[in-house]
Amino acid sequence: MNPNNTAQRKTALVIGANGVIGRNLIGHLATLPEWDIIGVSRRGGVNTSRVRYIAADLLDPDESRLKLGTLPEVTHIFYAAYQDRPTWAELVPPNLAMLVNAVEAVEPIARSLQHISLMQGYKVYGAHLGPFKTPARETDANHMPPEFNIDQQNFLEQRQIGKNWTWTAIRPSVVCGFALGNPMNLAMVIAVYASISKELGLPLRFPGKPGAYHSLLEMTDAGLLAQATVWAATDSRCANQAFNITNGDLFRWDELWPKLAAFFGLETAPPLPMSLSVVMEDKEPLWNGMVKKYGLEPNSYRDVSSWGFGDFVFSWDYDFFADGSKARRFGFHEFIDTEAMFVSIFTDLRSRKVIP
Repeated sequence: MNPNNTAQRKTALVIGANGVIGRNLIGHLATLPEWDIIGVSRRGGVNTSRVRYIAADLLDPDESRLKLGTLPEVTHIFYAAYQDRPTWAELVPPNLAMLVNAVEAVEPIARSLQHISLMQGYKVYGAHLGPFKTPARETDANHMPPEFNIDQQNFLEQRQIGKNWTWTAIRPSVVCGFALGNPMNLAMVIAVYASISKELGLPLRFPGKPGAYHSLLEMTDAGLLAQATVWAATDSRCANQAFNITNGDLFRWDELWPKLAAFFGLETAPPLPMSLSVVMEDKEPLWNGMVKKYGLEPNSYRDVSSWGFGDFVFSWDYDFFADGSKARRFGFHEFIDTEAMFVSIFTDLRSRKVIP
């Protein structure tokens, strides 16, 4: 972190406060005494001594101005909101609109605005379309649109011209951490799938495509990502740059899957391709019974299910990783072992009584 920036008071506006990324970012900021924190989401949140929450529909420009246009104290915007849609093309209008509405509401009145941090992902590299160049690098060429991550960055680049604030684009791999009701939560997918498999007396089978079991992948821990995001937003060397942020190690499911199964006391069996969205659709009564049987928190089956995202990740029968050395060259050296990350998250889910 730039020592010149640590003395002054900062106010973070975290947009997408209840997702895996936003929740962990707020948790990290709350450990840093120089930060005041405002969290924004559609549902809002419970205020604490360190965090004030605002409920706002950022798809509505008028509501965005009403809710966010009275925050002149904001110095840093951390944008991590996301709206899911059925197709890639349909993702563009809402996800671009939310960023535009937020920035247009805050920037004109936040006279001390220093930085806007944009959370992206490997969709920038076309990773969602099929086999892409690996390791992906921040200098790689853009792909054929539509792609909302690229449109969002283009908006910030144009908006920043002639302004005093700067931007960064943060590009994690699959982000793993604690959050409920999130459509992209791989750790929860595995934890609930394993818990239900155990309840049914079944081994833990890898459900993805055959080739996906042997592909080379990486993950990004949500806590590590939070540290990197704040680092990039407060180190002047990172101004107007994009950074891949990953755990720092690579893995294949064929090696990691048995270790994850062992955490739940499960054996494995040969992979069997199946859609989790289909085979888990009828498991809500079973889950509700498990909640009562094991005294779990009364989270709805919907809030602990991200089956469509699990199907998406487990379908990658191609290598999925990026070059993370740029962040290290610029000064960020934190890392985490991916197996240890999963064990930590599963342990946390148990302590919160989300899973048995």
